[in-house]
Amino acid sequence: MSPSLLGQHLFFLSQIWSSSSDTYRVSISMSNRVITDTLAQSAKSRKHKKPEGTRSDGLDVGIISREAVGVVTAVGAGLTGVKVGDVVAYAGNPMGSYIEEQILPASVAVPVPPSMDPVVVASVMLKGLTAQFLLRRCFKVQSGHTILVHAAAGGVGSLLCQWANSLGATVVGTVSTEAKAVQAKEDGCHHVIIYTQEDFVVAVNKITSGKGVEVVYDSVGRDTFQGSLACLKTRGYMVIFGQSSGMPDPIPLSALAPKSLFLTRPSLFQYTETRDELLEAAGELFANVASGVLRARVNHKYPLSQAAQAHADLENRKTTGSVVLIPDDVKQ
Repeated sequence: MSPSLLGQHLFFLSQIWSSSSDTYRVSISMSNRVITDTLAQSAKSRKHKKPEGTRSDGLDVGIISREAVGVVTAVGAGLTGVKVGDVVAYAGNPMGSYIEEQILPASVAVPVPPSMDPVVVASVMLKGLTAQFLLRRCFKVQSGHTILVHAAAGGVGSLLCQWANSLGATVVGTVSTEAKAVQAKEDGCHHVIIYTQEDFVVAVNKITSGKGVEVVYDSVGRDTFQGSLACLKTRGYMVIFGQSSGMPDPIPLSALAPKSLFLTRPSLFQYTETRDELLEAAGELFANVASGVLRARVNHKYPLSQAAQAHADLENRKTTGSVVLIPDDVKQ
């Protein structure tokens, strides 16, 4: 018989504008799945625009978020590698981590070392796995490289700067304010450019004595794309992993030819397609967090029942660092 999840409070996308939650009874198949009691989940700063014409109960938009840590309470028959009582984390698919009890494909459940704080893991899991594949696989940053990180004080940007610094790279970061410049320095940026005060292309050219950088990590998109290409050295890598300012305007392939540039738009999902890839990436992430190479800033914790307030504070810029949601019945 399939287990049922009784009395579970679920937050749907349309409900982050209110304090309500819904309770449902759900029957499931346990084939290749595990059930976890959620310990912590990360609240994202990404703004969710309320869909026009959606139903008031939110059922047509689904449960939000895709990153959590929990303790395993049930395991499908015949599964190995995970057992009841294990603390596991996941990031990516499936969508739906704003929930007290979660059903996960066993293939995405990553064992968390006992010494690690679930709140810290929840705050870095998705961002950290992203930083890992960007630095270690998409373009392998090495000692002696000079790299440019846009949004250096952001969630992924902060980890990129810390990690790249530990690898021996010279890190150049762009930020929008003096306060963010201070944080970027703390996170290992050797050169911080406040792009609201100076042209980052001119600044990078000066920093590198006209040579350019080996790789640009760009999560901004349209506003920085052309300038980022100009910052690259011959055979440099342009890595776009987000587009907070919108999608870049199209360019002809011939625009890459003068410096034989490489251009890629990677995604975490294609770099963790296999279980082995996922475990290797998570293992490296956890090791760097445990050793202090990577520092998480968990400055705000909210009960899951206050998810709407957490998102309101995020959108009104009342928070700094990571925001973590914790189910109301979890002891802290």
